[in-house]
Amino acid sequence: MGKPTVGIFGLTGCAGDQLAILNCEDELLDLVAFIDIRDFLMGSSGNDTGCALDVALVEGAVLTNRDAEMLRAIRQRSGLLVALGTCAVWGGVAALDRNADRARLLEEIYGETGHGYDSMPARALHELVKVDLRITGCPIEKDQFLAAIAGLLNGDLPVYPDYALCTECRMRENNCLLIERGEVCCGPLTVAGCGARCPELRIACIGCRGPLDDANPNSMLEMLEKKGIGRRQVEDKLRTFAPIGARQ
Repeated sequence: MGKPTVGIFGLTGCAGDQLAILNCEDELLDLVAFIDIRDFLMGSSGNDTGCALDVALVEGAVLTNRDAEMLRAIRQRSGLLVALGTCAVWGGVAALDRNADRARLLEEIYGETGHGYDSMPARALHELVKVDLRITGCPIEKDQFLAAIAGLLNGDLPVYPDYALCTECRMRENNCLLIERGEVCCGPLTVAGCGARCPELRIACIGCRGPLDDANPNSMLEMLEKKGIGRRQVEDKLRTFAPIGARQ
């Protein structure tokens, strides 16, 4: 039996998740020993752009018709499609203005030439095609990517944390920035998996991993309002990476 064929792709985004894969320096030789990476523009200049793929990993959000066409083509040629990173999973930072007047935004930024740009409100991958696995993060965690590859090689989907980032904070015995300092920390509503990296450094969580599936934003907003923190301030911070109460 041959090695699984894999493609790694980028739509509109910063390419940080693809870079995180390339940064698996100690594990790269093991990866290429077990999987056949056929199409990875950021990693190779020689790619098979039409072959069938067992697994496709796609980074970035859909912001153009070109993105949408590319995503549908990738879905058609792939057995499993993995949304890679917060933009692919939730829409990310690019989705902040998805409800704004697109034509007006383009005109304000590009002037009269704006109408000629291929641009649309940002959408996550699952809004256009079926997604089989999501690996969230901005960027993704290296360990979660490697776990995904290992799981897929064994015929299983990996299991990721389904609890709030606050749990990881408690495991590390960090003082709560929300309670102690009254800071707007998104930990109670954000899915764990990063090891509470920012709170560990006394920096409030900004929710870059996206919302927890069973989060209770109304309860958190009420608590913050009691501390004198306005609801709009919290909502604006939370929607930087995903809409409040976003679901898939």
